Amino acid sequence: MKKAAVIGSGFGGLALAIRLQSAGIATTVIEGRDKPGGRAYFWEKDGFTFDAGPTVITDPPCLEELWALSGHHISEDVELMPVMPFYRLNWPDGTNFDYSNDEAGLRAEIEKLNPADVAGYERFLEYSAGVHDEGYLKLGHKAFLDFASMIKAAPALMKYQAWRSVYSIVSSFVKNEKLREALSFHTLLVGGNPMKTSSIYALIHKLEKDGGVWFAKGGTNRLIAGMVTHFERIGGTMRLNDPVTEIETMGDKVTGVVTKSGWRDSFDAVASNADIVHSYRDLLGKSGRGKRAAASLKKKKFSPSLFVAHFGIKGDWPGIPHHMILFGPRYKGLLDDIYDNGVLSKDFSLYLHHPTVTDPSMAPLGHSTFYVLSPVPHQGKLPIDWKEMGPIYEKRILDEIGHRLIPDIHERIVTSFHYTPADFSTDLNAHLGSAFSLEPLLTQSAYFRTHNRDDAIPNMYFVGAGTHPGAGIPGVVGSAKATAALMLEDMP
Repeated sequence: MKKAAVIGSGFGGLALAIRLQSAGIATTVIEGRDKPGGRAYFWEKDGFTFDAGPTVITDPPCLEELWALSGHHISEDVELMPVMPFYRLNWPDGTNFDYSNDEAGLRAEIEKLNPADVAGYERFLEYSAGVHDEGYLKLGHKAFLDFASMIKAAPALMKYQAWRSVYSIVSSFVKNEKLREALSFHTLLVGGNPMKTSSIYALIHKLEKDGGVWFAKGGTNRLIAGMVTHFERIGGTMRLNDPVTEIETMGDKVTGVVTKSGWRDSFDAVASNADIVHSYRDLLGKSGRGKRAAASLKKKKFSPSLFVAHFGIKGDWPGIPHHMILFGPRYKGLLDDIYDNGVLSKDFSLYLHHPTVTDPSMAPLGHSTFYVLSPVPHQGKLPIDWKEMGPIYEKRILDEIGHRLIPDIHERIVTSFHYTPADFSTDLNAHLGSAFSLEPLLTQSAYFRTHNRDDAIPNMYFVGAGTHPGAGIPGVVGSAKATAALMLEDMP
């Protein structure tokens, strides 16, 4: 029986491991932390459950497929709950916009902003459907290993003007500035600047419209737990709390892995779901290939980091929906500060997650769980001391939520803590503390992203946000499908 190791138990790593194990490859997942999940880690404090990472689940079929491979169903291990509205968008002047796939409701929201933009939205929806079919359904789980594969995709990219930004494309369809923000902010959830990210990412609108937005009962961590349960059910092996320190090579082949505890094993193939720079620089650092690839990757542009404040408070808040986007007074200027200028601005746009409005079990009775996320420059652009700045920035963010939503927020807090770019570096080995790996630019997409199979070491593979197609749950699950296809072809 062929053996494979998957380093890292994020969504991409677990999805790949399930695919390999389902196909009869004896697969071991090796995770450095005490719990699986990678960026989808979680904490339990004072009766509150706090998800660390992704909280927006889209395209459930891409997850259901992982169970179906072995004749099972996701409902055996996970309960997915619909979220409605998908997001409430809020601006400093008090304007709210409920964003969903309720056709009549969405058109009414657009009419409130600008009746003339309803027709433009219809045209944008057609555009989004087209890029969804070309960019997601056809190319989202295909490996781009050579330039010829990029050439084949070029006609579709040209047809949909992929060189333009999402914001630019949206602006060609609608005129109201708030609506432009409402239809372009999604790229921020996968690390992309709406002003620079390829218009192909407008597919997210269609993805959400068709598949809905979902939440796993108990938190995203329960989706991870369900994936682990299923992986072990079909014979897979999990190894937790023992980080890989070296991927061993002989000549142009990977031979095995070594962990911090001294454990080692040999494998026919190894796939890394760890940070791509860490994988090459540290884990493959003894090989010439590792050094060269790491040096090349460091020259690329990496997505920003995040500052996340978690807080549990007294009271139920039925008027605050599951997902909110609190826009600041600036859009482009703030994005420039985050992506280009390396400035920690005094204003911010925030993503507020309120899971207890959907699932009250994530907090003690009569209490609510929240997390609020602020995109910030990565450590390469903003090398500040987050131990000093963290408490200050957390208070500024909570003050803003108090000003806009919960006036007595500080008196209501039962427990709170925050997570900074420095934590992304320490806990996840994230290069520069980036939260989403390589920035999703057209020049860093598909063939120009880390290849799902290494060019020089034929039994070394990659999966996750740094590979094609990129970050986000559907993205990394798609990367797992692409990588699994290569591995199963190479290990008959």
